[in-house]
Amino acid sequence: MIISVCVGSSCHLKGSYDVIEGFKKAIEESGVGDKITLQASFCLGHCAEGVTAKVDDEFITGLNGDNVGQIFKERILPSVL
Repeated sequence: MIISVCVGSSCHLKGSYDVIEGFKKAIEESGVGDKITLQASFCLGHCAEGVTAKVDDEFITGLNGDNVGQIFKERILPSVL
């Protein structure tokens, strides 16, 4: 599985660094680092919807440092376990 977090101008200003750090922490705590590749991406085209990540072929919008852990547990982790 590949998680690409937008680091374009809009997402950067909305906290994409916090989202990346949240994903890193969630991946490490879940022990699935061998199944997930986390990477930065330029604009994913959802600028008005908050920080965006592309998980394989699905877009997840509205991410922030506060909700990324919960979204990882609910929407991403079940797909890799």
